[in-house]
Amino acid sequence: MEGLDFYIPGAALAVAFAFRLPGISRTWRDPLLRSVSALLLVAVSVFFFAAPPTIAAVNRITGVPNFSAPLVYCILTAFSASCLVLIINWRGGPPEVTRSASRRCITAYGTVIVAMILLFALGDAPVERLRDLDTYYANTPYIREMIVLYLVAHTVAAVVMTVLCWRWSMRVHGWLRTGLVLIMIGYFLNLGFDAAKYSAVSARWAGYNWDALSTRVAPPLASASALIIAAGFILPVAGQRLSESWRSWSTYWQLGALWHELRSAAPQGAMAVPISRWSSLDLRLTQREAFIHDGILALDPYFDHGLRAESHAAALASGTDAHQAEAVAEAAMLAAAVIARDADPQGMIITAAGTRSATTEQIQRDLVGMSRALRHSPVVAAARRCAARSESSHP
Repeated sequence: MEGLDFYIPGAALAVAFAFRLPGISRTWRDPLLRSVSALLLVAVSVFFFAAPPTIAAVNRITGVPNFSAPLVYCILTAFSASCLVLIINWRGGPPEVTRSASRRCITAYGTVIVAMILLFALGDAPVERLRDLDTYYANTPYIREMIVLYLVAHTVAAVVMTVLCWRWSMRVHGWLRTGLVLIMIGYFLNLGFDAAKYSAVSARWAGYNWDALSTRVAPPLASASALIIAAGFILPVAGQRLSESWRSWSTYWQLGALWHELRSAAPQGAMAVPISRWSSLDLRLTQREAFIHDGILALDPYFDHGLRAESHAAALASGTDAHQAEAVAEAAMLAAAVIARDADPQGMIITAAGTRSATTEQIQRDLVGMSRALRHSPVVAAARRCAARSESSHP
């Protein structure tokens, strides 16, 4: 089917926009998220209305030959404006400055859109051209000016976006920098699109025929650039969420050893709190961390701080860094406390110790480091064996 090279990338962007629909009503007051949604919608419109079958259909429905020309040019100009507004909101800054810059950008490109419509109305383009209108009417009064105006507006946006993204990318890292690099690549392709169009139109002015640059070279560059630019704007948001989910899953999994260690020591109510299998990862992680803290508090009367000091010294002597040595010492003390708690089913030590409260030291423990030490540290294994022998020696 003719036009698939336009409809397929347009459909991909439409799917991305559809995934955002459920959250649009909740985030509509956020200028950044609103700008992302507008960019995706305009990008979908570019691909849909620039496809030759759609161009022919719009011309036929309106009854105006080449009505699609100003329509597509206006949508392309709106896409350029959407990108500039998005990058303005993305960079942040004082709200009044951001709003003022966005309004100036919208006003400037809105003026260009109105001018293109007027120029088309003043010009004469009676012969329908689905693919080569730029070159076919390159010497036609008013239509020529409309073509040049949209190309200049497109080029200005490409240059400004490339410079802004380059400067910003030098100050950031991670997903944001990757997204900015993709946007720059997309706009380099946009500049290639503009160069092909300028060359083809200029060749017509000089009496030559370089139409292939406009009809065969420029469209693939435009399609690729729009997809890459949209990906550049979407990737930092999606990547950040993916990274956060990965960190949460990693933390949840790494806390598994500590969670299992404390199951026998935690208060009875802690294990009785059910959660749905569809519960969010954040809820699961919060519950696991709360369970671990409760278990540590329940073991407090059984902690042997002398063993902790010995384990800390042993960890340092084995070459462990200072931070991890603290986690190893805490884990060794906890492992021994679990054995001591299991050997005191009546809770006599707890009764003798009375009520205790959480301390700053307890709250600041490295839970992931402790869990890792419970799995792998020979110091913890030695403390566990020593505690087991000690308890077994008591009648």
